[in-house]
Amino acid sequence: MLRAEGLGRSVPGKILVADATFDIRRGEALAIVGPSGSGKTSLLRLLNRLDEPTSGTVFLDGTDYRRIAPRDLRRRVGMVSQRPYLFPGTVAENLRFGPLQRGEELPADRVDDLLAGVGLAEYAARNVANLSGGEAQRVSFARTLANAPEVLLLDEPTSALDDDAKAEVEDLIHRVARERGPTCVLVTHDTAQAARLASRALLIEAGRIARDGPPQEVLGA
Repeated sequence: MLRAEGLGRSVPGKILVADATFDIRRGEALAIVGPSGSGKTSLLRLLNRLDEPTSGTVFLDGTDYRRIAPRDLRRRVGMVSQRPYLFPGTVAENLRFGPLQRGEELPADRVDDLLAGVGLAEYAARNVANLSGGEAQRVSFARTLANAPEVLLLDEPTSALDDDAKAEVEDLIHRVARERGPTCVLVTHDTAQAARLASRALLIEAGRIARDGPPQEVLGA
């Protein structure tokens, strides 16, 4: 589904990611792990050009992603960040935002289906200012899923949550993967979480892929 070839990003005085080459199969759940500052998030952000690579490229379903309009690319390769960034207004307005950018009106029953799928039935009219951290993160998932992404990028999606909310979001990730089948790429500092959620892991050290394989081998889990 995704193939990175020689992917890298440098800024003056620092190499963030160097010569990353790997495949991600359709429907696979891949965890990117490594110490703080190793380049995990930098690599993730290169996968949908939130940051621009300074070397190499990525192929999405066989097409060089430089040939795909950025808006279309980020719809197809959606991202859920560590902290949910929701727009002021209602939950439904947040879910409708992405499709509206393509001239599509998300019907009320689709909004309700998406919210039911993340455990937030009847939240459509709720103001996002009144959500808990776990609820806001689940709305962020639903908003990304409203774009029907082929690949779902998850950047430390539970690190800002308490234990109960973390468990809820992990259950949501499992359910989304099972029911909707997108390819998932998860950045996490939590090796136990990587072992729970992923079928494969990349270990990043100093911006380079150090190990690639089953989580039990890569992480010693």
